[in-house]
Amino acid sequence: MAAEQAQLDPGPADISGVRDIHEVIDQRAVTTLFQPLVDLSTGGLIGYEALSRGPAGTPWHMPDALFAAARAAGRETELDWVCRAVAFRTILAADPDPSLTWFVNMEPTASRVSCPPDLAGHVAEAQAMLRVVTEVTERSIAHDPAGLLTATTSLRADGWGVALDDVGADPGSLALMPFIHPDVVKLDMQLLREPDEPHTARVVAAVDAYAEASGAVVLAEGIETARHAATARTMGATVGQGWHYGRPAPLPADVRAGAHLPFIAPPALSVDTPFTIVTRRRPITRTTKSRLMPMSRHLEAWAGDGAEPPVLLACFQKAQHFTPATAARFARLAASSPLVAALGAGLGNEPAPGVHGTAFAASDPLHGEWNVIVVGPHRAAALVARDLGDPGPDRDRRFDFAVTHDRALVLEAARALLPWLAPARPAPLLLTRA
Repeated sequence: MAAEQAQLDPGPADISGVRDIHEVIDQRAVTTLFQPLVDLSTGGLIGYEALSRGPAGTPWHMPDALFAAARAAGRETELDWVCRAVAFRTILAADPDPSLTWFVNMEPTASRVSCPPDLAGHVAEAQAMLRVVTEVTERSIAHDPAGLLTATTSLRADGWGVALDDVGADPGSLALMPFIHPDVVKLDMQLLREPDEPHTARVVAAVDAYAEASGAVVLAEGIETARHAATARTMGATVGQGWHYGRPAPLPADVRAGAHLPFIAPPALSVDTPFTIVTRRRPITRTTKSRLMPMSRHLEAWAGDGAEPPVLLACFQKAQHFTPATAARFARLAASSPLVAALGAGLGNEPAPGVHGTAFAASDPLHGEWNVIVVGPHRAAALVARDLGDPGPDRDRRFDFAVTHDRALVLEAARALLPWLAPARPAPLLLTRA
C-alpha cells in the first residue's frame, strides 16, 4: 500500500524502548499489521498483506524511515529478514485458514543473503504451512537480475507465488514484468486516480496483455471508494486492496478465506544461449559483420526511443568490441532504461555507468555470440549471431545470424542471459514500503 495511507496508521504501542536502529534490529523490535485483499466481484476475502512497523514513539515506526535507517547502517538485508520472519511468526500464531494467501515484501538485497539463524525456524515453518506471495518491485530486478531470478525460482519451488508491486509508478516496471513473470501484478494506486491519462491507458494495456497471456491475477491498490473499485474492474483487476476494504490493523481472530488466488506456472529457464534458442525456430542467414552493424545499431537506437524505455541486453564477444563510443551510447541508454547489460570476455561488472556486465572465459558458449535483445512493454526483437571464426579484416568476419520479433521467443532468449549478470552498485533507493 502507499506510504501516504500508512502515515495515518497509528500502529502498535512501543514494544521495546530502543535507542537506535541497531537495537531495533538486534531486538527484532518490529511488529506486523495486516490489510485485507478481496475478490472484486464477490467481496470474498482472499488474504492479507503483511505490513511492518518499527517501535511506536520512535523515529523508525513507519517503514520508509525504518528501512532508510537500516540501509544507512548497512543492515537493510537483516531488517528485511526480521520483518518477514516476524510476519510469519504472527501469522502462524493465529493458526490461520490454510486457504488464505499472505503477501509479504522482500528487499532486492535479501536475494543473495541467507536468513539469520535465529529467524530460520519461522521461515521454514512458513514454507511448510503458509500460502505466501512474495512482493518485489521493478528495482529488484534492475538492481540484481541474477539474484532475483535465483530467489524467485527458489520461492516457486516451495510452492509460493511472486507479485510485482507498484506497476505503473515507474515506466520500467512494464518492460521488466515478463522477466519476473509474476503470479500477481499490483497496479499502482495512482492509476485509479488518473484513469483518463494516456499513461494509465498504456500501463493497463500492457498489464492486461500480460495477464491474458500468462493467466496472472491483476490486483488494484489504493481502493478507497466504491467508485475506485468499479474503475479497478474496468482496468482488468480482479483483486482489490485499500481502505474501502480495511486499513492496516492487527490480524483478526478466526478469519476464513472467501475466495482463492491462483498461482501460474513460471516459464522454464533455458540453459542454451540466445543464438541456439532463436535459431531452433528461425532460419539462419550468413553475412559479414559490416552488414550486421546497421541491424545492431537499429535495435540499440530503439532501446532509447519512447516514453516507456525497454530492456536492452547485448553480447559483444570480447571487451575490444565494446568501444568507447559504444560504452557512451549504452551509458546514455542506461540513464533512462530499466535494465541495460553488456556481456563479453574481459568486460567487468559495470562496463559503463549504470550498465550491468559480466566477464566470461573464451571457452564459454556465449563467447562466440553477438546478440542484441530488446524487450519493451508492447514489442520485442532480437538479433542473434554466431562468429564463424574467419581470419582477416574485422569488418569482413562472417556470422550466421537470425532475427525475430516473436515476443515469446525473444523473452526466452533474454531470460537465458539474466543468470550471467552481476548486481548493480548500491545506489540510493526511494523506499515506498507500507
